[in-house]
Amino acid sequence: MTLTPSILLSAYCQGCFPMAEEDGTVYWYDPDPRTIIPLDAFQVSRSLARRLRHGGFTVCYDTAFREVMTRCAEPAPGREQTWISNEFIEVYSRLYEAGFAHSVETWMEDELVGGVYGVSIGGLFAGESMFSRRADASKIALVHLVERLRQKGFSLFDVQFTTSHLQRFGAIEVSRDRYKQLLAQALTLDVRFA
Repeated sequence: MTLTPSILLSAYCQGCFPMAEEDGTVYWYDPDPRTIIPLDAFQVSRSLARRLRHGGFTVCYDTAFREVMTRCAEPAPGREQTWISNEFIEVYSRLYEAGFAHSVETWMEDELVGGVYGVSIGGLFAGESMFSRRADASKIALVHLVERLRQKGFSLFDVQFTTSHLQRFGAIEVSRDRYKQLLAQALTLDVRFA
């Protein structure tokens, strides 16, 4: 099946998301349990809060979407392979152009050093991936993303699977049924990321 923006949007609205295997085969996922970060329970460590106060980074929104995706697709220590294929970069870039995909970028001077991207539909933001080239750069992007989601009135921040990294920010697991309830509520909201 060829991925298209309309197929992706339909899938997210049903609680599914795609990932590609090494050979490029696309598989659809609807995990049970599902991991979310409750926006009202987002946690920032003291050390990260200090880092945020001391600055040194510039944070932007939607200025380098394709570059963030490309960086997320690069191999990293402990992750030599990635599910983000060239096909994914193309179709998600089309979603970005249509206003449904967004990125948060962390810069040091003129260098992109961290970022996160995902898909927004109604009050849902589905976080897809993040990368970091400097200590805390992706974490700072994530903090700014959550601030934006709160300000704009989003109700559901889907992060798909549990990792120890996400648990530090307050990520929790919910059943598939509960996720679908939260998703249905989120999709009724008339909110915009931009």
